[in-house]
Amino acid sequence: MTVTAPAHPLASDPAARPAGRPAARVLGRRASFWVSAGVVGHTLWTSAAPAMTYPLYAAQWGLTHLTLTAIFATYPAVVVAVLVGFGDLSDHVGRRATMLLGLGASLAGVLLFALAPSVAWLFAGRALMGLGVGLSVGPATAALVEFAPEDRPDLAGSVTTAAQAAGFAASLLLGGLMVQYAPLPTRLSFWLLAAIIAALLAATWFLPGRRAGDAGRGWRPRLPRVPRALRTGFAVAALGVVTAYTHGVLILSLGAQVARDLVGSGDALVNAAALALFAVASGIVGILARHVVARVALMTGALASAAGMMLLAVSVHTRALGCLLAATSISGVGYGLLFLGGLEVINRITPSSRRGGVFSALYLLGYLSMAVVALLLGHVATLRGLSLATDLGAGIIALFSVGTAALATTLLPFEGQGPRCDADVSA
Repeated sequence: MTVTAPAHPLASDPAARPAGRPAARVLGRRASFWVSAGVVGHTLWTSAAPAMTYPLYAAQWGLTHLTLTAIFATYPAVVVAVLVGFGDLSDHVGRRATMLLGLGASLAGVLLFALAPSVAWLFAGRALMGLGVGLSVGPATAALVEFAPEDRPDLAGSVTTAAQAAGFAASLLLGGLMVQYAPLPTRLSFWLLAAIIAALLAATWFLPGRRAGDAGRGWRPRLPRVPRALRTGFAVAALGVVTAYTHGVLILSLGAQVARDLVGSGDALVNAAALALFAVASGIVGILARHVVARVALMTGALASAAGMMLLAVSVHTRALGCLLAATSISGVGYGLLFLGGLEVINRITPSSRRGGVFSALYLLGYLSMAVVALLLGHVATLRGLSLATDLGAGIIALFSVGTAALATTLLPFEGQGPRCDADVSA
């Protein structure tokens, strides 16, 4: 895949640096690219952070599946609310400022989990995590495109996918390790994440900002808008990303309980490793498939996703850990291709002046699907059992996959998506 991103003016123009910030204290283009990748990575680490501790909370406070999925769903619901009102904020006040606000909120939410004496703190923490990710995920993704090396524009999409996968995998593996072997199993992993977010917050402070006097010009809270000329491509990309993100409900909200209660694996680290295969597979695909045409990526990812969901249902009914490993791995391949293909479509068709808002609209739909499906599956799991909820979730994702493949086949050209759009477009 090839994404031609214009050089970010603030990474090279001394006159563009914010007033009062010496040139030596502003990061260059390469460092800014990797700091932005770290901010992207923190979004899925933060999302996945409680995944391995949900069974502990259930045992400690006697929580139902519905309560646990409600805690999970609070996060994407708040992300959606933030994206509805503030999705294009970074197009007006700058990527750096918006990412700083997001990282600060994420840090506060993680600290609430680290200190939580009751379930109410978990709801509050998830709300703050959602606020943080909602503010930072779109700007960080846009910044990766804008800071990508001029001779390696294809890095933006693959590094975005790999960064999210790395955050996802690290959260699950470290969480499982600490739950199984470390003291304070419901707290220590959150202290570690808090330290990482604090370091990202410090590094983000030194990203290039906006020209003096530009901040806030013409901005007001509003729903992210997709210009009419971009809506066909956006529809395909959005369904692909929605399909990818809906996997998170089964992996992050119910995954640890599925592995423990249905598949019968009692070791938290083994369960975490099984779920982390999803992230590892998606990250590897994000790196290796960066030159794959978006249409092919979306169609292949949809097929892999549907196959992975079928294997997940089989693993639940046969109680086979090997089948679960295959399911998470193949689903991870599907996630990686779907997400990468969706990003490539948006990168290619969206001008830089609209990129923050369009990315936010894309993530809004992805997180909205997570919230709705999580509450639905939590309700089914509480009333009818975890096995039926897992089957239902797998069926929903399989249907989304079929829809993605159909749209990609009919609406996208086979080779590329046309020339990269660098001019503004009318709404």
